[in-house]
Amino acid sequence: MITLEMMPPLMFGGLVLAMLIGFPVAFTLAAVGLSFGFLAIHQGFFDLNFLQAIPGRIFGSVLSNELLLAIPFFTFMGAVLERCGLAEDMLDSMGQLFGPIRGGLGYSVIIVGFILGAITGTVAAQVIAMALISMPVMIRYGYNMRYITGVLAASGTITQLVPPSLVLIVLADQLGKSVGDMYLGAWGPSIFQIVLFAGYTFLLGIFKPHHVPAVPKEARTLTGWALWKKCLLGIIPSAVLIFVVLGTMMMGLATPTEAGAMGAVGAIVLAAIHHKDFSRIGSKILIVGVIAAGVGTIIAMFYTENIVFKIAFAITYFAVAWICIEAARIPELRDLIKQGYQTTMRITCMVTFILIGSTCFSVVFLGVSGGEWLEHMLTSLPGGAWGFLAFINIFIFFLAFFLDFFEIAFIILPMIAPIAQKVLAPVVGADAALIWFGVMLCVNMQTSFLHPPFGFALFYLRGVAPKEVKSSDIYWGAMPWIGLQALMVALVIAFPVTVTGLLDKPTDVDLNKIKIEVPQIDLPPLDLGPPSK
Repeated sequence: MITLEMMPPLMFGGLVLAMLIGFPVAFTLAAVGLSFGFLAIHQGFFDLNFLQAIPGRIFGSVLSNELLLAIPFFTFMGAVLERCGLAEDMLDSMGQLFGPIRGGLGYSVIIVGFILGAITGTVAAQVIAMALISMPVMIRYGYNMRYITGVLAASGTITQLVPPSLVLIVLADQLGKSVGDMYLGAWGPSIFQIVLFAGYTFLLGIFKPHHVPAVPKEARTLTGWALWKKCLLGIIPSAVLIFVVLGTMMMGLATPTEAGAMGAVGAIVLAAIHHKDFSRIGSKILIVGVIAAGVGTIIAMFYTENIVFKIAFAITYFAVAWICIEAARIPELRDLIKQGYQTTMRITCMVTFILIGSTCFSVVFLGVSGGEWLEHMLTSLPGGAWGFLAFINIFIFFLAFFLDFFEIAFIILPMIAPIAQKVLAPVVGADAALIWFGVMLCVNMQTSFLHPPFGFALFYLRGVAPKEVKSSDIYWGAMPWIGLQALMVALVIAFPVTVTGLLDKPTDVDLNKIKIEVPQIDLPPLDLGPPSK
């Protein structure tokens, strides 16, 4: 006889067993959820009408969710930028700029990984691009093989945490929080992580200088203004795109979906102006468009919107449209955009089907009192909030061995989010609790791309590394960087201000002291006499 108390652990066990068989996760979730749903109906735990909540939730929380529209836009932006050659130029120029100092090539990989993470958001492309470009150079100048593999893999995973990461959008949706707040919370850990990576490289340069030697100055092909010009031509357009996407969102000028749409168009513009076949007329129109955008922005900041403002941005829109048409004219970019569409469609369909499957599973799980079972188990852990955080982070760390980010976000987070809100609210406040929790899990899940033997970043690296690079060097090289990421998780737990420092402070309002004063209005006396003729 199956009791109600047995159903939640049986559902978890059935889900794990079905996943180990290798069946696609989206269909596994739906199959397990519906199977246990019919079993629960047979046992009398709820009736068939309860399952009507599933299509309602799918249409209400998935298909009608405007926030999820940002996913295809950001995916397309990353798919275009990862193949347009921007990474190659930035790595080359940064490598020559930092090369003459110890660990200089390592610093260049870390910085470029951070910049690319803010505009592409794709781990696979970032690791592969940086490995193909930087690994032969680092090997040629005598860098330690384990340091090379570790810094390339770790710098590729930074993209998971740096806004406007797709991971943070999904976390915001699943936790029911603002995407802008999630981005603000992620900036602190992102910068601290870069500092940790650079600090590790710096210490290697002091204690083991032969692991990260300086590149001879005569090996540089560019010097002086030519070098700085190439660096700026890579950084400035990227910074403008980051501002267009993040700045407009954080200033309240655009929703995440609108910012993602601007980012998608901006990616096409950036790919076009970066291409060698971009015409002179296009370059002149680009300059005019940039000047017009600057004029329009200044007018909007210091004056009211007028006809000059409208003309300036009309010119800017014309310039953007012209450049997009030029991109469609160039065969290579036309193929690039087509590949971006295909990648976007695959990832968007995957996310949608996982969401539909997870909805089937979660509705049935909550129907058999799975929420109460999970809450009792997690709130009874020793150590209070800190014990809860330690258990959840260790659990997610090992779960990431077998599941990717989307599966963890759509299966696990909806179940533990209400418990996290209840447990963590006394520590950082009700408004910031889930932001802190979400960013913490994002830092944790970065390690899923690094830890052997299942880290996807290590697989990508193995696929493009030369034959002289041993698999043992790739796996052992990742270990120090996993330690740095674990240290980052510990810092986020110990110092919540790293996440909450940039968030708006909650306003404490005493409801007992609120007074509503309605001003008295003197009305003329009513005339109830007979109507005047």
